[in-house]
Amino acid sequence: MAQASTPLNATVQQVTQRIRQRSAERRALYEERMADQHRRGVHRGELSCGNLAHGFAACGAEDKNALKLMNSANLGIISAYNDMLSAHQPLETFPETIKAAARDMGSTAQFAGGVPAMCDGVTQGQPGMELSLFSRDVIAMATAVGLSHNMFDAALYLGVCDKIVPGLFIAAARFGHLPAMFVPAGPMPSGLPNKEKARIRQLFAEGKASREDLLEAESQSYHSPGTCTFYGTANSNQLMMEMMGLHLPGTSFVNPGTEMREALTRYATEQAIRNTAPGGDYRPFYRQVDERAIVNAVVGLLASGGSTNHTMHLVAMAAAAGITLTWDDFTELSAVTPSLMQVYPNGQADINHFQAAGGMAYLFRELLGAGLIHGDIPTVFGTDMTAYTQEPFLEDGKLVWREGPDESLDTEVLRGVAEPFAPTGGLTVLDGNLGRGVIKVSAVAEEHRVVEAPVKLFEDQNEMKAAFEAGVLDRDVIAVVRFQGPKANGMPELHKLTPYLGVLQDRGYKVALVTDGRMSGASGKVPAAIHMSPEALDGGPLAKLRDGDIVRLDANAGTLEARVDAHTWADRAQYVAELDHYHVGLGRELFAGFRHLAMHGEEGAGVFGGFEADDLARQAGQIHDEDA
Repeated sequence: MAQASTPLNATVQQVTQRIRQRSAERRALYEERMADQHRRGVHRGELSCGNLAHGFAACGAEDKNALKLMNSANLGIISAYNDMLSAHQPLETFPETIKAAARDMGSTAQFAGGVPAMCDGVTQGQPGMELSLFSRDVIAMATAVGLSHNMFDAALYLGVCDKIVPGLFIAAARFGHLPAMFVPAGPMPSGLPNKEKARIRQLFAEGKASREDLLEAESQSYHSPGTCTFYGTANSNQLMMEMMGLHLPGTSFVNPGTEMREALTRYATEQAIRNTAPGGDYRPFYRQVDERAIVNAVVGLLASGGSTNHTMHLVAMAAAAGITLTWDDFTELSAVTPSLMQVYPNGQADINHFQAAGGMAYLFRELLGAGLIHGDIPTVFGTDMTAYTQEPFLEDGKLVWREGPDESLDTEVLRGVAEPFAPTGGLTVLDGNLGRGVIKVSAVAEEHRVVEAPVKLFEDQNEMKAAFEAGVLDRDVIAVVRFQGPKANGMPELHKLTPYLGVLQDRGYKVALVTDGRMSGASGKVPAAIHMSPEALDGGPLAKLRDGDIVRLDANAGTLEARVDAHTWADRAQYVAELDHYHVGLGRELFAGFRHLAMHGEEGAGVFGGFEADDLARQAGQIHDEDA
């Protein structure tokens, strides 16, 4: 078993210390505010009789009596349940399980509120995708509304997919005086192998497979309740929550509808009660999640080849907890973090194969043993991180934890630090005269990581699709899809373009994508410089590019450069796109304020500002209220 005394890697220690120093003032202000909120009253004891009567009017007699007594815990349930989306459909039954488990502990639980959960898989390539990133901040605000009644001693957050968990985390940080327990639903069982799914997608893109063939393949891939099984943002969310100690050990990738899943949900409820002030071991979020937990999440993401979306989400999540995380932190940590997982799109296995090969217990054992993560942080399990080398089992219906495997059971899927898939992590930052962006290289073969070619400019992903079908892109080319940032149109994912680019690469051309939009956790074998900041609409240099300019993308060196004479580049005007068609229809007009307030991708692409950072700047007279 990995020991807490394992020396911490020097780079991990230095990055953590630098984050701590960089964040010192805003973190201190955050902690001061959370402590003040705790002093004002964590629970219903602060409410008047009239307030309290409204708060439990709908409860049964047993719960009502418990709530009147004030000496037991009351849990607030925040859920992203809906029955259209497979990942969140299993959450339908969780509230009753939680309420029953709470009663058995002499406590109560109330459904505090639901939050929206949209699926990028449904909206991919559609106008609705332009609301996707902003839904993260809507979820945070909806959670705040649910918890604002101040009836609760702790909160259970039920969510799985792309923007949902980051949004819930942001809200949990702003209610940091409450203990927090994140409760996952688990992945669906394995379906059509990922290699076959990708093959049929490319055949369809080339016109060699019918829509019926494509729909059948997709239906066999996404076929039952549970999270999609590829390693995208949803499953990256689960891994990161466990890396920060916000899940129970080994709970991230247990399938829904199983006895184990039910037992874990009950235990999460019981443990959440133990973590409250009435439960005797008060563990508020703000004392649990600090810069060490954030570094653990980044290292876990890098070691697993996780979603590029988290180069934005983690920045915004950290900011909500008074911590300033930068893309340079990702790059430095990536240089010392080996790649230990190959799950699609980085390989052909799915997340169930990872679980069977040793899962989170083995991953923790390796990272702790190498000193790559902090083992000394408090967790919702009531221990430090060293307990996360264990995994859950049922013995006569009772949940117990045993040590996980000390060897990978499938080295094609999961490896140790002594023999990694690659010596460094799967993400890196690109920098140059086109701005700053990120690239996921874990699925990109070495021979495709450097591309120098003329650019072809697009302002819409459908334009690029049409160009592919017309044969315009049958050459060495860097496709630049610009005006896709948060201020322009909400920063949609452009994963729809992956099959077309993959076809061109398979034909022997040198191809890459550059965009101020997103490509999601499903970024694949084609090099893609994404999240380019500043975005084209907001003074970003992508707006200076012209068709035919030569651009060099070098993922190994971390550079992205337009090979244009410096004087010509400096004198070239910014192209201004017509974007009105992005701003109406399917509710997009309701998000005009979000587009106006949105920050750059490198700043987290959120609308809340810098929280304590803004307050400190305002106190120093550097910004005024009208600037915020």
